[in-house]
Amino acid sequence: MKKLLFTASLFTVIFTQGQEINIIPQPAQLEVKKGNFQLSKSTVLVVLNKGDQATASFLNSYLQTYYRLKLPVVNKAPKANYIGFSTWNDTAYRDEKESYQLIVDPKFIRITANGHAGSFYGMQSLIQLLPVVKPQDANVKIKALSSYAIPAVVIEDKPRFSYRGVHFDVCRHFFPVAYVKQYIDYLALHKFNTFHWHLTDDQGWRIEIKKYPKLTSVGGWRNGTIIGRYPGKGNDSIRYGGRYTQAEIKEVVKYATERFITVIPEIEMPGHASAAIAAHPELSCFPNEDTKVAKGTAWAGSTKGKQVQQAWGVFDDIFCAGNDNTFKFLEGVLDEVVPLFPSKYIHIGGDEAPKTHWKRCPKCQQRIKDLGLKDEHELQSYFIQRIEKYLNSKGKQIIGWDEILEGGLAPNATVMSWQGEKGGIEAAKQGHNVIMTPGNWCYFDHAQSRNEDSVTIGGYTPIEEVYSYEPVPNYGQNTLRTPARWNTNSSRVLRR
Repeated sequence: MKKLLFTASLFTVIFTQGQEINIIPQPAQLEVKKGNFQLSKSTVLVVLNKGDQATASFLNSYLQTYYRLKLPVVNKAPKANYIGFSTWNDTAYRDEKESYQLIVDPKFIRITANGHAGSFYGMQSLIQLLPVVKPQDANVKIKALSSYAIPAVVIEDKPRFSYRGVHFDVCRHFFPVAYVKQYIDYLALHKFNTFHWHLTDDQGWRIEIKKYPKLTSVGGWRNGTIIGRYPGKGNDSIRYGGRYTQAEIKEVVKYATERFITVIPEIEMPGHASAAIAAHPELSCFPNEDTKVAKGTAWAGSTKGKQVQQAWGVFDDIFCAGNDNTFKFLEGVLDEVVPLFPSKYIHIGGDEAPKTHWKRCPKCQQRIKDLGLKDEHELQSYFIQRIEKYLNSKGKQIIGWDEILEGGLAPNATVMSWQGEKGGIEAAKQGHNVIMTPGNWCYFDHAQSRNEDSVTIGGYTPIEEVYSYEPVPNYGQNTLRTPARWNTNSSRVLRR
């Protein structure tokens, strides 16, 4: 399941003098000038600031890969035929670190910014101005393509939102590090600055925790996967899984950081815990009960004991909130997660946690009684707040799905609103930061065409609907919007 904080920046198409200018996301200002800059092997890269060397190297690598051009790098600008980077760090403009100006003149190209992130984004806009190299050109020698015309423009741009993120779920479907890096490259191209990495769920635990090796050796593998759309047309009976070592996690984080992207891990709790419970049954309210097979789904292998789930959905077996060892376990996990991610935030899930087991669990009921809580919803609030307090002590803050509003919101939590806009509006009214990710607009596992040929969760969200989304709702009038093309017959409570 992919969740996106949409930037509300649209696709720009400007036709002038036979040229088409396409920049995604749409720059704040774009002015087309006369003429073109001719990029060739005699063009030089001018780097005036040491901090821009990485961005210049990124551009050079891109040009070498796709255009067979490797440009010399100098620290003084010639009279013409150069691409120059100029970054200053004026503290008076500390909020403008991601803004930039890109000037493409027939004689030169200049990228100017008040922060290295801005220079990087200016470089990404320049890449989008490059002519598309057709597949048949891939093997043409550089002499046959001596220069590339880049349209003359002046672009001034800055982001509207400080958090611009895309979610990536590797629990239902595992992706190797090389693919994750490619995904990050796409984020960088479109100036996203946050990679939300969903690393644990019912169908697989993907992050190595050295204190608890069974999390990946047992919880990282399932005995089969449903075929087709839930509830499936059978089971492939193929053992499936994978994990990322802590060294690989560090590698991905470094790769993202070099592209000015912050990686935020998601470690699900208290729900979506089947994989963890399969590895450590003692984390369940009822460790001796067998895992329940999702209704109407085909199952592969044994149904005895605790198992990693093979279908998508919401499952009753969640972390026991009445057992102090549950919190000791999660603290042990977080002790290893925190050093791997420089991010200010750790996403702790908090969504789709049924209370059926808590209602009949003696330990959970005793916890409710001892703390004077009203019900199981307040028990979840206690759970989230206890984890938040622990992470705050580590210098981190939490993000949670909008269900963490149930029973009372943790003091410093940021809410990611996926069940429409209502949860986000409520959290904002309470003074909390909010990331808007309503499924109706921002979930790319919906059908994107009328004749969809891929397996989807349901719903219909074409690209036009995504681009129509305004992330700041008119909550002053307490209005909640519904997309005109949303198929209400396909809407459902389950996200997965």
